[in-house]
Amino acid sequence: MQTDYDIIIIGAGLAGGCLALALADSGLRIAIIEATTREQRFASESGDRALALANGTVKQLQSLGIWNAIQAQATAIKNIHISDQGHFGKTRLSAEREQVDALGYVITARIIEDHVAALLEAAPQITQWCPARVAGLSSSFNEANVSIKQADRSEILTARLVVGADGGQSTVRKLLEIGQQVTDYGQTALVTTVKTTKHHANTAYERFTASGPLALLPTVDGQSSVVWTRSTEEAEALMAGSEADFLAQLQDCFGYRLGALRLTAPRRAFPLKLIRAEKMQQGRIVIIGNAVHQLHPVAGQGFNLGLRDLIDLADALRLQMHDGLDIGEQRFLENYVRARVKDHNQVIGFTDSVVKLFSNQSSLLAVARNTGLTVLDLVPGAKSYLAKQAMGLGR
Repeated sequence: MQTDYDIIIIGAGLAGGCLALALADSGLRIAIIEATTREQRFASESGDRALALANGTVKQLQSLGIWNAIQAQATAIKNIHISDQGHFGKTRLSAEREQVDALGYVITARIIEDHVAALLEAAPQITQWCPARVAGLSSSFNEANVSIKQADRSEILTARLVVGADGGQSTVRKLLEIGQQVTDYGQTALVTTVKTTKHHANTAYERFTASGPLALLPTVDGQSSVVWTRSTEEAEALMAGSEADFLAQLQDCFGYRLGALRLTAPRRAFPLKLIRAEKMQQGRIVIIGNAVHQLHPVAGQGFNLGLRDLIDLADALRLQMHDGLDIGEQRFLENYVRARVKDHNQVIGFTDSVVKLFSNQSSLLAVARNTGLTVLDLVPGAKSYLAKQAMGLGR
């Protein structure tokens, strides 16, 4: 049966946009549906967030033709310093020791989004419906149907495969009535940027406290992006107080390893939950990225995991096409989902364990985790293993 497109991607953000670019030269007829205009997306506060890109993620961005254009605006992580507030244990990872240029990079989400959007606009083989709102979805044996509303008119588009890449508040997931498993950590991430009197020297700091981890990630102009996890009550008090009080408590938590801290960006607060969709696929429709999983930021793996969702899907689609097979066939999609769920379980299990191990005041766990950090720092093989996980090369 003839369809309007081979694949319809719902969501033109990082996940949806990168998937379209990954398939741009595949010969597939591709459409992207996005509810917000490019200007609205770039004005969003979410674009200010700093993304920690694993080494493996950088390689994937290179394969998409994205990295070379944005590399100059990214800050390399040459060292990672992990410590536990008030305890002796610490671990230090080094790019030099691992014989790589960097353990990862830090970049503002908006920089990647802007370049992805420009590449999409320059790709004539990709049709963009924007702004357009998805009003309905259905899937039959032969095709998937997407009902959209654009201004004062409605359209029904058909495709062999529909991919929902429309973020944490996914319309696709809601229309398919896919439930979610939610773990509320009772924590809030306080996000801002600081300037330090001592240069960060391309070092990322992860400092664990009883209330949650504090991360300082090196960024441009000698600044550091802050992701400070506190209990919900503590976070509310810190946000209600003055900037001076906030900065004083942040300084007390981090210490003076980088000298005095000075705020250079507004404070923002984000409640932290582990959210997983109960399934990724229904008929000829599959969901990826934040539509499927939202992680605690402790290990900085959210974007990296989402990028692997789309890279693996693009690779699988190319193989399916090479064999002359249907890209929306059930067994094919089930095999893709099975492989992704395995990766999800590993990353989410690790992240969740770190949160529970390091965000508590148990004296027994404090001894165990500090002994573990010390052993990691002293055993080269263990340290290299941890470095590979941090670089996204441990799959």
